[in-house]
Amino acid sequence: MKENQNLKNPLKKDDVSVNKNRNLILYNDNTNTFDYVINCLIEVCDHDIIQAEQCAFITHYKGKCDIKKGDYKSLRPMRKILIDKGLKATID
Repeated sequence: MKENQNLKNPLKKDDVSVNKNRNLILYNDNTNTFDYVINCLIEVCDHDIIQAEQCAFITHYKGKCDIKKGDYKSLRPMRKILIDKGLKATID
């Protein structure tokens, strides 16, 4: 019986925990300019200029970059703002 219960609800509470450390990931979109992405990272994620430039270049050349670490609750508003600004971002 316990095996069937696991199949119905395969996720444990720890898997969806809000307090678990997560990564805000920025994806390359081949649309926005480096300057635009850099300015967004400075404004939204509170990066300094060097960190924002490095994240923009990593995103461009590797396809994605972890731009911020933290709990889901703190990363969620940043992700929404980045998406509203036309960037592709997820929380993993």
